Amino acid sequence: MANLRPSPTKGNLIASKKSLELAKLGYDLMDRKRNVLIREMMNLVDKVKFLRENITEAYQEAYLALQQANISLGVVNEIANAITIEEGLNIVYRSVMGVEIPMVTMNETKVVLEYGFEESNSRLDEATIKYILAKRLTVVLAEVDTSIYRLARAIQKTQKRANALKNIVIPNLEGDIKYIAEALEEKEREGFIRLKVIKNQKQDSIN
Repeated sequence: MANLRPSPTKGNLIASKKSLELAKLGYDLMDRKRNVLIREMMNLVDKVKFLRENITEAYQEAYLALQQANISLGVVNEIANAITIEEGLNIVYRSVMGVEIPMVTMNETKVVLEYGFEESNSRLDEATIKYILAKRLTVVLAEVDTSIYRLARAIQKTQKRANALKNIVIPNLEGDIKYIAEALEEKEREGFIRLKVIKNQKQDSIN
C-alpha cells in the first residue's frame, strides 16, 4: 500500500514537526525503560543461578534424608500426614518502570516436630528440617522466576515499540516533513515567478 503523504500546507508541516518531536521523545523513553528493565533482569538472573544450584542440592539432601528415615522407620506417610500444612505466604508488588514485580514472603514459624519420640528418630528430624529449608528456597525461587518472566515480556514489548518508532514512525514523519517543506518551497518559487511576470507585463504596458 502506497504511503499517503499529508497535504503540503504550513499547518501540516507544523503538526508533522510536533509529531516528530513526540516520536523521538517516545523512543528515548522506550530506550531508557528497556535499559532499566534489562539491568533489573540481569541482577535477578545472577540470583536465580545461585538459587537453582542451592535448591537442587537442598532437595537432593532432603530426599536422601527421607529415604534414610523410611529405611530406619518404615514408610513414614502417617507421620507426614500429621504435620500441619503451612499457608503463610504473602505477596506484594513493586513497580519497575510500570512492570509489577512480585515480592513473596513466608511467615517464619518456629519449627515444631509434630510427632512423638517413640515413633521417630533423628533421621526423620533431619529430613523434616531439610524439607523446610528446601521449601523456603522454593518460595524465593518462585518470586525470582516470576519476576524474570514478567521483565522479559516487558522488555520484548518495549523493544518492539522502540523499533517501530525508530524504523517506521520517525522515518515516515521525517519523509513527510521533507515532502511538505519541498512542496511549500516550490509553491513559493512559483508564486515569486508569477509575481515577477505580472510585474514585467505591467511595466511593458506602461512603456
